[in-house]
Amino acid sequence: MNDSSSGPADSVRSHEDVLLERAADKGPLGKAAIYARLSGPGWLQGAITLGGGSLAGALYLGVIMGFNMMWLQPVAMILGVIMLSAISYVALSTGQRPFETLKKNISPVLAWAWLIATMMANIVWCLPQFSLGTAAVQQNLIPALDSGTGKVIIAVVMLIVTSTVVWFYNSGSRGIRIFELILKAMVGVVVLSFFGVVIAMSLEGVLDWGKIFAGFVPNLSYLFQPVPELADSAAQTGDFADWWTAKIAAIQKDRIITAFATAVGINMTFLLPYSMLRKGWGVKHRGLAIFDLSIGLIVPFVLATGCVVIAAASQFHGSYADVMSMVQAGDDKAKEVGDYYGFVDQRIAETGEAEKQLIAAAADPASPDHSQATEKRQELRDALPEADRKVAAMLAGRDNFALAGTLEPLVGKTVAQTLFGVGVLGMAISTIIILMLINGFAFCELIGTPDNQTMHRIGSFIPAIGVLGPFYWAKAAPALAVPTSVIGGAMLPIAYLSFLLLMNSRHALGASMPTGARRVWWNALMIFATGVATFGSIWSLSSRGTIGMVALALLGVMLLLGVVGFWRKQSDEHPVQS
Repeated sequence: MNDSSSGPADSVRSHEDVLLERAADKGPLGKAAIYARLSGPGWLQGAITLGGGSLAGALYLGVIMGFNMMWLQPVAMILGVIMLSAISYVALSTGQRPFETLKKNISPVLAWAWLIATMMANIVWCLPQFSLGTAAVQQNLIPALDSGTGKVIIAVVMLIVTSTVVWFYNSGSRGIRIFELILKAMVGVVVLSFFGVVIAMSLEGVLDWGKIFAGFVPNLSYLFQPVPELADSAAQTGDFADWWTAKIAAIQKDRIITAFATAVGINMTFLLPYSMLRKGWGVKHRGLAIFDLSIGLIVPFVLATGCVVIAAASQFHGSYADVMSMVQAGDDKAKEVGDYYGFVDQRIAETGEAEKQLIAAAADPASPDHSQATEKRQELRDALPEADRKVAAMLAGRDNFALAGTLEPLVGKTVAQTLFGVGVLGMAISTIIILMLINGFAFCELIGTPDNQTMHRIGSFIPAIGVLGPFYWAKAAPALAVPTSVIGGAMLPIAYLSFLLLMNSRHALGASMPTGARRVWWNALMIFATGVATFGSIWSLSSRGTIGMVALALLGVMLLLGVVGFWRKQSDEHPVQS
């Protein structure tokens, strides 16, 4: 899938050849300097992974887990880069589009499932990105636009900006270079925004760097049991300590899965090989590809998400005063208050059957006892022991806007709101751009026109329906987010397994298939990454009810199809020659 432009593209590739030859004779620093000049696709990966999902995942991880899981997101990203490096190796070795490679050499079913899951994720996740960006402008950057009309203006402007940038990508090799420069700048703004927040907090002396660095040492026990701060608070609730402990462990599990899953998504596995082939990269670019992923993906992701976790943990972990003050002020519209009362009501319902029925009646406006039940519920809320109310407040969710507000005493209101507003808006816009770009590639494969720029543009604009996100995402999320995340989560280990098998397929790679120690090294890393992704999917899906069980069954069937297809193709007498 090479770029269709002529002369300029040839001269660019010739210039790259010269630089790559120079890099081969350089030491580590010299090689890194040359590779940094040629990088590009890795930054596209960084732009999509630094989105609303990774922001929410890091924020929630810090609120609930404190500094105890600082290692989680870096490990998730490193495992993802291992697999993305393998994907790039396969694509650059064969020079073929990965959809076709997978379909011919492993299983058509897996190839089509990968494609469909990617397109679903692109379309659905564009909705919250527009919503996130709009909220950042209204609440952090330009409060004067906090109205219905302002929402329309912001959403339309975001659509125009993202569409213009995506259009550049289809304007030839010059457009691709402009596109990548814009994405690098956006990722840089995101990282610097959140990095600046942590620097400001550090200068004020509010961060315990000893605890922060200790959090980079994995403690797998926190996958299944509450972290110390919350465990101690739960123990103080007396007879309901076991109930709170189980509740906290379940919430921690959700936060861990969210943070891990937002590191590398199913659609990222689709983007990387296509963006590399579109640049005209080939076998000689394989070393550059791994370097590109490291600086364009690992570095900005770890810095940005790490800073969000640090800021959230330092402000909210084990804290209840901010939520209790909102409750006392009667700020019932605040998310924190809603979450607090949600946990309080669940705790009251555990007291007995009568309380459970009362809570249900108070939550149902159609109930004939609704009014009376609502009054009685408030009495029970007020009478709940203080220890229970404190734990409920500690577990209440916060968002980036609340975090920005807590920084005002440190850096001033204007700086705090601007830093977070710019960072969040940059995350939203860069993610929308990449989701649109990926969908263009997937759409072209869907209709069988992989080299058609017009079709790529048409496919790219399908996720633009996300412009409705600020108006409908809250209502659409329950119907769309869960099944999409379940399908995407189930497909990620399938994508990983597919490329693990391709790396061991002489039928696909021919003479380019790794051998000897290199093959052992690749397989060790890829099997570990695939195993972790599979464990994460099973751990997540097992608690999703019926849809989760269906997805688990689908996961098992597709894993089997992949292995069977691999062995069947390996027996073919005519492997690809490279």
